[in-house]
Amino acid sequence: MKQNILKHHQQLLQDKIDVFRDMISGLTEDAKNDAKGSAGDKHETALSMMHIEQEKLNYKLREILDQKIILDKIDASQIHTKIALGSVVKANAMYLFISAALPKIVLDSKTIIALSPQSPLGVKLIGNSVGFSFEINGSKFIVESVE
Repeated sequence: MKQNILKHHQQLLQDKIDVFRDMISGLTEDAKNDAKGSAGDKHETALSMMHIEQEKLNYKLREILDQKIILDKIDASQIHTKIALGSVVKANAMYLFISAALPKIVLDSKTIIALSPQSPLGVKLIGNSVGFSFEINGSKFIVESVE
């Protein structure tokens, strides 16, 4: 199960990386084409807006690349007895993937929530094992398994 979760998240991130790179490339191309045929204040404003948009996209791309670096560190074949980076934790039929803060996914009709080890819940879980109990929004959970 862990291999499938990891592959799914890696593919999601790669798709996002490709989209952002295409968008950045498109803006660069637009700026080059705009520079050839325009002059004046409107031209300068348009170039500034494209540059600002490009900076935003580069920032988002950097965030995604940082998440990819984290996922690339995970060895999906490793079985954990204590919760650590790369662990899949089952608690009250909820599945948590300790990796990076990524979108919730559904695999084999199981909802998997990816969370960062630095998140408040991640900090609570790291280093614990089966039988550990914790609370989220007033609901009590018990770690049933660690993979």
